[in-house]
Amino acid sequence: MPAITESIESAQQLAVAWRALVLDRDADADVRDLPGIAVRWADCRFAFYNCITLTDPGTGADLVAQRLRETADIMRAKKHPGFLWLFEDLLDDEARAALATAAEQAGLQYAFPGRGMAGDLLPIPEPVHPDLTFVRVRTDEHLRAYADLQSRAYGLSLEESRDGLVGSAHWKSEMYAYLGMRGDVPVACAATVEAEGRLFVAFVATDPQWQRRGYGEAVTRKALYEGARATGLTRATLHATVAGAPVYPRIGFTPNSPIHFYCLKE
Repeated sequence: MPAITESIESAQQLAVAWRALVLDRDADADVRDLPGIAVRWADCRFAFYNCITLTDPGTGADLVAQRLRETADIMRAKKHPGFLWLFEDLLDDEARAALATAAEQAGLQYAFPGRGMAGDLLPIPEPVHPDLTFVRVRTDEHLRAYADLQSRAYGLSLEESRDGLVGSAHWKSEMYAYLGMRGDVPVACAATVEAEGRLFVAFVATDPQWQRRGYGEAVTRKALYEGARATGLTRATLHATVAGAPVYPRIGFTPNSPIHFYCLKE
């Protein structure tokens, strides 16, 4: 698949998957498809559920600057903070060169980098790790453990992550979400969900004290294995953080567009 096509796919997968997640969190959430902008904003304390992305491929510098101003205005009107997820490969060369200045002028500040990835890699073998057993998320207790792993891995408060996940019906029924258990202790988690003919990987995390033991990779493989077995899908996509990026090519993913995360200036 050509690089620009994969970058378009990556942005579309975010918009599709987050629509379901955000509306599950709040049926009145702000879910809009504006010209060149997809809004997926639950306006809850879990910042990753408050999301905007730019959607037009080949966007030039002037139009990107306009879209960034529109995005910042939307974010300022919200109660809780969130992120603009900007897929670099959707911009033309001039827009990429001017991005930092345009974001600054719009009132946005760079938060952290990420990377889109995809691959025709399914099915994969059922994973085994000598330290772990795997538990599918089916209860609020499981969801609380999953949320708490997000908090520890990404430096959020327990209340922030729990506000996004705990109580969700979608997570317990539509998603193939798994905890990696070391005895009775949840140490890693990963989820997949069907999104427009792909299996989308989301919210992978490992407790910092248990990192570099292969736990994140193992539980991601479990979520992929079970999601593919249930759906028959063969293609998977994800958006990786810098910390997680080295794991996914080992599973079969190929990197595509760099992702720039922006928040409002403090």
